[in-house]
Amino acid sequence: MLVVVFTTAISFANDVNVNARVLQSFNEEFSSATEVSWTVGENYVKAEFVFNTQHITAFYTPDGDLLGLARYISSVSLPVALQNTLKRDFSGYWISDLFEVTRNSGTSYYVTIENADVKMVLQAQPNEDWSLYKRSRKI
Repeated sequence: MLVVVFTTAISFANDVNVNARVLQSFNEEFSSATEVSWTVGENYVKAEFVFNTQHITAFYTPDGDLLGLARYISSVSLPVALQNTLKRDFSGYWISDLFEVTRNSGTSYYVTIENADVKMVLQAQPNEDWSLYKRSRKI
């Protein structure tokens, strides 16, 4: 009970009204989380926090169901096959952003790679190759 009150106090301190169902779900899963900040959207509630020294983002439905988790990772945390494909197929690019998304349906990886002219976001599942998610030219 103390944890719910503490998290509720944090959510109001950030001027965000998070409903009790979301708070209960969050506290059941991440009771030792610190530095919690909340964002309430039209169809989701987002919690950004530190858990076991990792910065994590959790997305919930307004009813408190966990939609998924996201966390930034380093390239060495990717499955080896995805690391090799990045090195082989995109050697002229550097990584500017890399994160892992976990849902009930599985884990996905998103990497932003750049060179002097192009910025691309690629997406992959652990046993698949990278596919283009978004591409833009730099100005």
